[in-house]
Amino acid sequence: MATQYKNLINGELVESGEWLDVVNPANEQVIGQVPACGAAELDRAVAAARAAFKSWRKTPIEERRAALQAMAKIIQDNHEELYRLLTSEQGKPHEQAKGEIMGSAYMIASQSTLSLEDEVTEDSAQRLSRTRRVPVGVVGGIVPWNFPLLMAVQKIVPALLSGCTIVLKPSPFTPLTTLRFAELIKDTVPAGVVNFITGEDSLGPLMTSHPDIDKITFTGSTATGKKIMEGASKDLKRITLELGGNDASIVLPDADPKKVAEQLFWSSFTNAGQVCIAAKRIYIHEDIYDELSQAIADYAKTVKVGDGSQQGTGVGPIQNKKQYERVLELIEDAKDNGYKFLVGGDADPTGSGYYVPITILDNPPEDARIVAEEQFGPVMPLMKFSTEEEVIARANNSDYGLAGAVWTANPEKGIEIAEQLETGTVWINEFMHISPYAPFGGHKQSGFGAEYGKEGLEEFTYSQVITVKRDNIPA
Repeated sequence: MATQYKNLINGELVESGEWLDVVNPANEQVIGQVPACGAAELDRAVAAARAAFKSWRKTPIEERRAALQAMAKIIQDNHEELYRLLTSEQGKPHEQAKGEIMGSAYMIASQSTLSLEDEVTEDSAQRLSRTRRVPVGVVGGIVPWNFPLLMAVQKIVPALLSGCTIVLKPSPFTPLTTLRFAELIKDTVPAGVVNFITGEDSLGPLMTSHPDIDKITFTGSTATGKKIMEGASKDLKRITLELGGNDASIVLPDADPKKVAEQLFWSSFTNAGQVCIAAKRIYIHEDIYDELSQAIADYAKTVKVGDGSQQGTGVGPIQNKKQYERVLELIEDAKDNGYKFLVGGDADPTGSGYYVPITILDNPPEDARIVAEEQFGPVMPLMKFSTEEEVIARANNSDYGLAGAVWTANPEKGIEIAEQLETGTVWINEFMHISPYAPFGGHKQSGFGAEYGKEGLEEFTYSQVITVKRDNIPA
């Protein structure tokens, strides 16, 4: 029988009476079960969070910070169990799973050092006025399946640090590591401050429409983000949305193909390409296109695709069947249109496990689906460009604006181009670096609001201005 994991509601580990199966994408075997919760369990969790908010908001920030630091240490102390569990439900290789687990501990420890100080806006003979930040209230957090623990703590930390309480819903595809984390940290905060509840995707809209949830923070697709924004508008919930991306990397002619080929590969294929900020479109200057595209293809052939729990695996399976089928559909579309493949293109859906071979396309047209859509799989289109003006226009020709990168031997030139890209984050000569101290958020249809940094913490608060009139004090 598969291991059954419980939810955390009001400080207690609880069941719902019904269960959801969780499947290992490497072999399609059921590896665990989690409660299938609905409106009744959600009401209990929200009520617990609402009750706990009354005292948690008054808890000194030093104590809130200490509780978060304790969570970080618990992750570190249990990292081996957690990363192995993460690989089994998400599919990413052990080394990448370890990176997510330890990265989660680092993000908790680092973000918990942030603070929001009062700001004096007037200090005159007539009055003293200051602006303070006060917690929004009960937060509903909805987490995706590609980085389940990292995205969970990304929501928990600013909520708790700001004085909010939270009800967090993991993805039904990858809830196990998060529920084990919940079990480990349940005594670090008072009952009801943090609640974990699992269910089908239908649980998300119930959270968005719940009258006692004050804010929704969501990471996932743009299509779902639009639905959340619409639902939240009914009672003007605060929202933070980190949505899709079709991130462009631009490789200038002075970049060294031998030095950047491996980095460009992993900028696309880390976590089997299932990263919102992965390079989804790589534009290479025509002067170095042939050499660099061949170097990337050659490196790709050295990377093993397989079960993430097996030694030597570099790229694991797609996490779930629905996404697997979508990636195969994009590859078939490219084949049907006669696009050239440098590597891959020969996926076989008949075996066990959701494996897609590493696939690299050679200069498909700009309007190809494989270029225009976010692939979210181990598929990389390489395209030629001639001029800076041309490539900037092509990179910006997207509804998305999450992240991008410029690769060049001249960092100043990289900055010049970066400042013309319509994205929330741009890297020069690196990829996927997210700082706990800098805001992360998308432009256009890639998001609403920010995470991380002071700006991300402010997303969980209201501003309140208190003004004292000094020359009109009653006797």
